[in-house]
Amino acid sequence: MKQSSLGLSNTTKRTRKREFLDAMELVVPWAELVSLIEPYAPESGRRGQQPFAVSTLLRIHFMQQWFKLSDPAMEEALHDVPAFRDFAGLSHWDAQIPSESSILRFRHMLERHKLADQILATVNALLQAKGLQLKAGTVVDATLIAAPSSTKNQSHERDPEMHQSKKGNQWYFGMKAHIGVDADSGLVHTVRGTSGNVSDVVEANSLLHGQETDAFGDAGYQGVDKRSDAKKEVRWHVAMKRSVRQALDKDKPVDALIEQHEKIKASIRAKVEHPFRIIKQQFGYVKVRYRGLKKNTAQIVTLFALSNLWMVRHKLQALGQVRVQGA
Repeated sequence: MKQSSLGLSNTTKRTRKREFLDAMELVVPWAELVSLIEPYAPESGRRGQQPFAVSTLLRIHFMQQWFKLSDPAMEEALHDVPAFRDFAGLSHWDAQIPSESSILRFRHMLERHKLADQILATVNALLQAKGLQLKAGTVVDATLIAAPSSTKNQSHERDPEMHQSKKGNQWYFGMKAHIGVDADSGLVHTVRGTSGNVSDVVEANSLLHGQETDAFGDAGYQGVDKRSDAKKEVRWHVAMKRSVRQALDKDKPVDALIEQHEKIKASIRAKVEHPFRIIKQQFGYVKVRYRGLKKNTAQIVTLFALSNLWMVRHKLQALGQVRVQGA
């Protein structure tokens, strides 16, 4: 029996939160992800408080990513927001709400067993099986994620694993998220987290999945094909430096062709901006939540796995409707 059936919820308005959760309910491969995590979860039947179901804690963990909620804020939101309780399967009138400690332990379990990478791999395997991910080419890029620069904390120092990085004339303190995305679909297949002072080109070849024939990057990846870890079978298409491109004479046929080539490369590279936009604008992830690269990288990998599902939600829903009609 749900709270709504008891008359405890007197609203029928379809809020944006509820519509978002309804969409993700349909596209997230819940059964596959629960099967992935369950072998690492604590078993029931032990003394003391019994662990919550993996499906419940996984849904809560994903809501934290979608709505940028800390562990305490997530617990409070479960008490305050009926849509969150419904999504987590806690809408029964006597359902116990997980405490922030339970939410924290589940996240630590995911981090300890490096399950964020496996979640991304599981999502991508599903998308590839549905024909939504091609592997002919990869686009690489990186984005800066800010970290608190204040020293007003327990250790009285900034996070030692975060570093300053200069972009243009502006200095930033934090980490970098490096990603490799499919050049056709724009779906993320590889994620690396580093401190902010690591050059983009250093991580470039590690962002390739090994099956592509072409790779694309902006001007920051100049010389990537000459590095010791470069793969001979991959052709790199790197953007021309801005100063060189601006010096082109568009009235000359050769320079005009070079400019046209650069525009084509730029149109392919544009796919890599979509996942960044989703995690920063749709999910609101603009600043690291934890101290240390390991924890923050695990969160970033999870965010990109969820961004893949969000980008193809309409296609997945359409495939689901076709399957139901043909059943």
